[in-house]
Amino acid sequence: MEAFLPFIGLAIVIVLVFDYTNGFHDASNIIASAIAARAMTPGQAVLVVAGFEFLGPLLGGTAVANTVGTLLDLSTIPKTDALLIVVSGLFAAVFWNFYTWWRGLPSSSSHALMGGLVGATLVGIGSEPIAWGFTDLSQGRIHGFSKILLALFISPILGFLLGFGLQRLTMFLLRAAPPSINRHLRNAQWLTTASLAFSHGANDAQKSMGVLTLILLLSGQIDSFRVPGWVMLFCASAMTAGALTGGWRIVRTLGFAIYKIRPIHALNAQLSACGIIFASSLLGAPVSTTHVVASSIMGIGASDRPKRVRWGTAWNILLTWLITIPGSAIIASASFLIVHYFFQSAQ
Repeated sequence: MEAFLPFIGLAIVIVLVFDYTNGFHDASNIIASAIAARAMTPGQAVLVVAGFEFLGPLLGGTAVANTVGTLLDLSTIPKTDALLIVVSGLFAAVFWNFYTWWRGLPSSSSHALMGGLVGATLVGIGSEPIAWGFTDLSQGRIHGFSKILLALFISPILGFLLGFGLQRLTMFLLRAAPPSINRHLRNAQWLTTASLAFSHGANDAQKSMGVLTLILLLSGQIDSFRVPGWVMLFCASAMTAGALTGGWRIVRTLGFAIYKIRPIHALNAQLSACGIIFASSLLGAPVSTTHVVASSIMGIGASDRPKRVRWGTAWNILLTWLITIPGSAIIASASFLIVHYFFQSAQ
């Protein structure tokens, strides 16, 4: 076991690196609309987001962590192979996050993580350890990979529809409001930005919490799937550190490249995204903050002035969404094969 400990330590470090990249990648999704609407300075927005990102994982429960952590049953294979699968999946997610950040593309860390874990498992030992859950859908039981896919694909549609409807409603309610209403709308974004950051932390950090707890279970450090307190603290800290670094390339895409955002648009986008993400966290459904925020902005733009929406940019984002799961799965598969080869050669 002592010789095995450095490998466990490496796996834990990679989880926290993924959590960090998730923080700086997705923090941009939260602050983009507030900055574009000039409700906050970039520094103010990052500090608000970082503070509430930290609280989200600590106070948001562990329902999402349980969903992610029980996706794979790797208890019947050697510990080394099981950890290689998890590490390969995490590496693919980290690589994808860095690549899409460098390109300024809003992509889903959740999609990347799920694609990476499934891809590494398929090439490593096959499909049996994966809790697909598709056969139980007809019986009304939603769990496993089917639950994750449904949440990831339905949530952007809900974001678009909710953003569309909320924009129509607020424009009707404020149809006679004077221009000075914009000051109140900007002030309200301090609350909605904080709420969205809390919801994001409660949902996204739990994915890392679930994977880290799975690593501890596979390595024999714990005897049942139960998220320890120190795991919550570590994941919350890593995501907060990532949030503090911003991710400004993606801010430009979401805040300025889809639709010209005014205070009312920013407020509605944050309200829409916050409601969907927080509800998903309570249901234990991992969703993509990137997808929900971007689709909410698209829905608001389509409701307000459809011709002003830059649908070309929206289409590029959609393509990124579609290729994230297969792309990260391929990277994870290649990573597993390479690392497994060298590991076997060294023995």
